[in-house]
Amino acid sequence: MHYDDKNKATEKAKNLTKIGIEKVRNNKPLETIETPIGKRVLVIGGGIAGIQAALDLGDAGYEVHLVEKNATIGGRMAQLSRTFPTNDCAACILGSKMAAIPKNKNIKLSNYSEIEKIEGTIGNFNVTIRKKPTYVHADACVSCGDCVAPCPVSLKDEMQWGVTKRKSIYLPIDFAVPNKYLIDGDKCLNIKAQKKTGEPSKVCRLCEKACHQGAIDFSMKAEKEEFIVDTIIVATGHDVFDATRKPEYGYGKYENVMIAPEVERVIVHKGEGTPTIDMGERIAFIQCVGSRDEQIGREYCSRVCCMYATKLSQLIKSMANVNGENKDIYVFYTDMRTFGKGYEEYYKATQRMGVKFVRGRPAEVIEDSVTKKLIIKVEDTLNNIIIESEFDKVVLSVGMQLSEGGNEIAEILKLPKSEDGFLQEAHPKFRPVDTSKDGIFIAGTAQGPKDIPDSVAQASATAARAMRLMNQGKITEEPLKAFIETDLCDGCELCINSCPPNAITMQNGKVVVNPVMCKGCGMCIASCHADAIDLNMYTNRQMLAEVEAALKDKKEDERIVLIFANDMCGYKLADSVGTAKKAYSDAIRIIKVPSTSRITPQLMLQAFSMGADGILLADCEIKSSDFAGSIETAINYVDKVKNILTEIDEDPERVMIFQFATVMLPKFVALMNQMSDIAYKNKPISDKNKEIIHKNISKWLFEK
Repeated sequence: MHYDDKNKATEKAKNLTKIGIEKVRNNKPLETIETPIGKRVLVIGGGIAGIQAALDLGDAGYEVHLVEKNATIGGRMAQLSRTFPTNDCAACILGSKMAAIPKNKNIKLSNYSEIEKIEGTIGNFNVTIRKKPTYVHADACVSCGDCVAPCPVSLKDEMQWGVTKRKSIYLPIDFAVPNKYLIDGDKCLNIKAQKKTGEPSKVCRLCEKACHQGAIDFSMKAEKEEFIVDTIIVATGHDVFDATRKPEYGYGKYENVMIAPEVERVIVHKGEGTPTIDMGERIAFIQCVGSRDEQIGREYCSRVCCMYATKLSQLIKSMANVNGENKDIYVFYTDMRTFGKGYEEYYKATQRMGVKFVRGRPAEVIEDSVTKKLIIKVEDTLNNIIIESEFDKVVLSVGMQLSEGGNEIAEILKLPKSEDGFLQEAHPKFRPVDTSKDGIFIAGTAQGPKDIPDSVAQASATAARAMRLMNQGKITEEPLKAFIETDLCDGCELCINSCPPNAITMQNGKVVVNPVMCKGCGMCIASCHADAIDLNMYTNRQMLAEVEAALKDKKEDERIVLIFANDMCGYKLADSVGTAKKAYSDAIRIIKVPSTSRITPQLMLQAFSMGADGILLADCEIKSSDFAGSIETAINYVDKVKNILTEIDEDPERVMIFQFATVMLPKFVALMNQMSDIAYKNKPISDKNKEIIHKNISKWLFEK
């Protein structure tokens, strides 16, 4: 970096060479890690994303286990009326996909089943599922429906969002796959009696008498099944926001306040000509209920709400026009987000139909206790006017949230979540369907709010990513993994909780590292007071040798600042600065590390005790990091060292961490010079303080 001073450049080059030699001197023979992998996949969730992933894999010849917790596959899409922007019948386009699942010889469907346990790693995931009893033998049931009418129990139909009723014995939807009846064990009079007494019951049994096939069996029990897969795709979908959490809108309190999914089913039944809820003449949609709302901790946009409110408005208008009715529809929105192909045109077409879009978020909905009409008062922020009007129905456009099943799977697989509560992808740009766990992928609305086309595209992407791994027959990894010096390990277990991928476990009183799960970040090293855990290629001995080499020939009037730069961002940025021939202080010595969390407080303090004048940890921005939690951990390390320096009256600014993007060349140069200036502003650390640091490292870091 010193093109104007060849002598300085040469001396620094010598020093950097010595640093490299000392690292190599402490190398040890290592071999790549090979893990066999087969062609077996678990797809969790039978919505459109899970269906698409399963079909892609099944068609490609892979063995697929598709597990769905409900009695039918189809997911949320099966509950829609039509799909925007083409107004295709949702059941029509989804039905063919659903029907293709049992026809594919490579796909085994386990419906009405729940994941109980998943253990192991890529290439060897041991899965245990619990098959819930349907109390109807599927091979005997011919789906005639004769059993339904005699059943005396009437319940709100969940698949119809409570718009219609079902019996205790029921078919989930007309186009259910598998198309078999089942009994709701929590509501059936006979099964409830059985659970109460623990004995077979004679209560009711009317459906059994009506079944000419002898398919009904009240003695059925849950069954467990175990199998092994090589990769996993999580497509557990979403739930909708609980609108009762916004009591100002009156859902669950006012009979004429509905949520949009309920209106989907009203439209279906209206189209079929079956009796359903009357929507009235004047209808208001309120957008962003459960989205873009800081008051309830949901700042994210659910992406589909603007479009499904537009769709429902258009469908209601169209049906009204056919029937010679008039519908006056308002959509009160925060911002209209019509981002997809054909979406803006669809929105404008709806406007031309007479739907009124008003930019403004109503504060509350008030019911007239006599007429049951609903009054909305809102500011039209585009026209700067206050609108107060009465409506027959108010429809809340509720946002998305990770499904309850998704939360359960996240716990089982130890998958991290992003700030919005959805499952966290490994990298938002380069690995958008991977997770931090090798061999586990995420698709659809489990990863975040999205529409049907994006869910399908992402599902196919997960299938492709899984195929890419399994086609290799084996997985070969570099030996950059943590390892244990078993003679030093005292079984304190402190390192176990420091490993985000859960690669560290206890066996026979000693910790063991699973090399397949280990990411090689080095975050675990700082937790070990016995130096029993270390990292191949960046061992404690190697790191200390590099520091010693950097400081060994330091002159009395010289200052040396150590830059520990992570491979992905910090070190690449330093290379770019060199290629661009940008000069910075000759006090800088750059040492490459996989992650700044590898630089323990112990190593930083050792460096100061040996004469380092400053330390900078250079890493990626948190959102771009390959290692979950590593930068936050490194920040914590730096804070610890700052506090210790302050205690011994040394400048805490001697140590710093910065998150770089690889394009920040000017910032990198400026920060290098800043660290050099801080080093020269301060006197070298005194021999007395060096001795204090050296003697007290263990006490400061490990003694409570």
